[in-house]
This record gives sequence, C-alpha cells and structure tokens, in this order.
Amino acid sequence: MEQKVLTYKDIDASILKSLPNPTGQAYEIKIKIPEFTFLGVKNQPDFADVFITFYPKKRIIELKSLKEYVHHLRNITVSYERLINVFYDHMVETYEPERIRVTMICNPRGGISSKLTVDSDWKVRGGNEKFSDWKNNLEDTWQVTM
Repeated sequence: MEQKVLTYKDIDASILKSLPNPTGQAYEIKIKIPEFTFLGVKNQPDFADVFITFYPKKRIIELKSLKEYVHHLRNITVSYERLINVFYDHMVETYEPERIRVTMICNPRGGISSKLTVDSDWKVRGGNEKFSDWKNNLEDTWQVTM
C-alpha cells in the first residue's frame, strides 16, 4: 500500500498553543530546538538546529505544543526554504509577538550546509527595523550563542 506524501500544505498550525504572558512586560525568550528533523524534497531525512528569539506581547509559546508541532514535521516533505517560512508564519499567526527571529542551521548534505534566517524586524517582512541588532552582525560564525 502506497503512503501519501505529506507536504508543507499538510503542516497543522493548530498544534501550536499559547499561554498568557504572565507579566505583560517586555522581555526576550530564546528557544533552541537541537534535533529538528523533516524530510527533504527527495524524501530523505534532513536535520537542523532551530533557534527562536521571541519578544512576547500578550501570549507566550507553550513549549509542549511546540514539541508536538516539531514532531509533526518529521513526516513532512519540504525544502529548507519553504519550511522556515511556513514555520515563521505559523509562529507569527499563533503568538503575535512584538518580534520573532527564526534561524535554521541545516546539517551538511552532500558537503554543503545551509543557514536560513527570518526576522519580523526586517522592513521587507513588514517590520519597522526597531531593534536592528542584526544589522551589525558582520562576522557570521554559523553558530547561534544561547
């Protein structure tokens, strides 16, 4: 029996849940997902480390649901570029943060590794470049320090 290939259109954003921001104040939350897995476009497993920098407004991320969402992605066939954008869009829709930055550092495949970043502060993503800490990052070490 042939199994249905799941694509980015099958990613279920409703898995993500939020909790009320307990303070209502400004602060930064950093999350690392060190064993992020999904199926590449050739249905071969891909692995990445994902780093989320999150400035909450009214809601924060419920980590249990984030783990369930990430586990759900293990059977999704998708490119890096599509996945980071879908992941980012789901996070923005669910949590409506002041700011969110998602960085995905993909393990080498065929001797080539990739690093992708999306930041809601960027003007091209509708941001106001209010934080601008990303502008002076001239040295890229392919690592994110937590």
